[in-house]
Amino acid sequence: MTDFNEWNKAIIKEFRENEGKVGGNFEGMDLILLHTVGAKSGLERINPVAFMADGDRLAVFASKAGAPSNPDWYYNIVATPKINVEVGTETFAVQAAVAEEPERTELYGRMAAKHPGFAEYEQKTDRVIPVVILNRV
Repeated sequence: MTDFNEWNKAIIKEFRENEGKVGGNFEGMDLILLHTVGAKSGLERINPVAFMADGDRLAVFASKAGAPSNPDWYYNIVATPKINVEVGTETFAVQAAVAEEPERTELYGRMAAKHPGFAEYEQKTDRVIPVVILNRV
């Protein structure tokens, strides 16, 4: 088990114990738990990620803190776009779709305005950070 996996497990535990709220680096940020199926392994994966409400939809951002590659959860969603999510105390199914331009840029800009760390992530990487739209099914 890697340190990153242990860190994720601690965030997931705190999220569930506090009705979707966590402290530390994510204090004040809206978090969601994505339940995906590993694109290679076929195993269930749970990842805490920042999200933004957009009307009835949710948007998540595959920033990976500005790393040069997309996070694994992004590839899992692309491979199997019908997933479950936990928002606060509620769990429900969603259909995911990668946002196309110009919507991707508009949504990312709104997130970066609300949480400036996302602007920094964009500056750190050469890749275009994907935005994934989650629609309740």
